[in-house]
Amino acid sequence: MEYLDRILLGDCENVLANVPDNSVDLIFTSPPYADQRRHTYGGVSPAEYVDWFLPKAKEFLRVLKPTGTFVLNIKERVVNGERHTYVLELILELRKQGWLWTEEFMWHKKNSYPGKWPNRFRDSWERLLQFNKHRHFNMYQDAVMVPVGDWAKTRLSKLSETDQIRDESKVSSGFGKNVSNWIGRDMVYPTNVIHMSTECSNRNHSAAFPLELPTWFIKLFTGEGDLVLDPFVGSGTTAEAAKILGRHYLGIDSSPDFYKLAEERVIQTQRRLLEKSETYSTNGNDESS
Repeated sequence: MEYLDRILLGDCENVLANVPDNSVDLIFTSPPYADQRRHTYGGVSPAEYVDWFLPKAKEFLRVLKPTGTFVLNIKERVVNGERHTYVLELILELRKQGWLWTEEFMWHKKNSYPGKWPNRFRDSWERLLQFNKHRHFNMYQDAVMVPVGDWAKTRLSKLSETDQIRDESKVSSGFGKNVSNWIGRDMVYPTNVIHMSTECSNRNHSAAFPLELPTWFIKLFTGEGDLVLDPFVGSGTTAEAAKILGRHYLGIDSSPDFYKLAEERVIQTQRRLLEKSETYSTNGNDESS
């Protein structure tokens, strides 16, 4: 298929017209935020953002498999001293378009530095909105399990009677958790707050996210050989993560500079993987001889 493992130049709305229906397993992307990257992408005002994005999302909906997932990394913008509502408006319009707003993840930027404004603090987080076509979609939760943590050493050492049942909350907020279920477990499921540092080297892109971010979601929502699409591929981080994990990728960008940057990045990644494979093969042959 001519669109597999390719970085393509153009507006994703037009490029995706040549991609078959129900062919993509995961869409992971971070489009230009409102009024951002003006010199590269022209900038889209908050008031126009939803209308600009919806035709592209219509193509995303068409090419995504029924079992696939769309993860949108996006952030509000402060306008005239208050947060603009374009992200909230976009969520509502995407639901009207046919998307299910299944989940919301928060990316906590561990290395966020301080800022000073007269009426607010610096954000150290960004949204990652999960959308699906259907309620039942592919999700590989075991692939992103984390160590149980030090809390288990003390919390699980002395269990009360209620710790061993799924009892009703004392404040009537619903049923609690059976804490005893975690005894003897080394790995547990994470929360929907993802703690990762930002990209320290900008890779010649003003808003590059860390490789670990798309890696985490690719592990969670795809299997080996699946197709990952980033319609605003930028410096190529998503494509690189997909390649490393043994997935197919399709990256699209309207900037000729970023198109070249992303294409070169995946070429370098392919070269490193090939060298690593050849080294492993050589060492393996030496050991067996």
